[in-house]
Amino acid sequence: MKWITRSNVKVDRVACPWLIRRLVDPAAEFLFVPEERLLDAARECRATPFDAPRLPAVELNHRGARCTFEAILDDFGVSDPVLRRLGRIVRAADVTGQERVAAEGLGLRAIAEGFAMTGIADGERLTRQFPVYDALYAYCGQRRAAQFVVLRDWPSSLLTSW
Repeated sequence: MKWITRSNVKVDRVACPWLIRRLVDPAAEFLFVPEERLLDAARECRATPFDAPRLPAVELNHRGARCTFEAILDDFGVSDPVLRRLGRIVRAADVTGQERVAAEGLGLRAIAEGFAMTGIADGERLTRQFPVYDALYAYCGQRRAAQFVVLRDWPSSLLTSW
């Protein structure tokens, strides 16, 4: 199946293809076009458009404060708490004003911006950044299983010096 989005991919437009390949369509093909060509190109190529918040005709899109990654989880009935946690990180990185939903989002945003600054083609950005999402998925799964000590519960002797 073909999927299409705006060119110059960053956070959500890398995270969504990662999710689509791992959850929806392992053989997915991704196309990248200028935003003003997205709907026409989607029709011409028979591709499913995604992540174009300024185009209300695109169904797989931001919804309120939530990102497209989360819309895909909703539309495909995914309740996996690890993917839900990863979705919050993607939202924090991608949606201005949502940074507070996951502290890791600012780091992910910096990584995505750095890849954009390299000038590499969109398809290559996917190839190079998919391992970042694999790592974040592992991180989110590990965090879920681990027992973390809340800092305020640590003995004060551990907090006074290194």
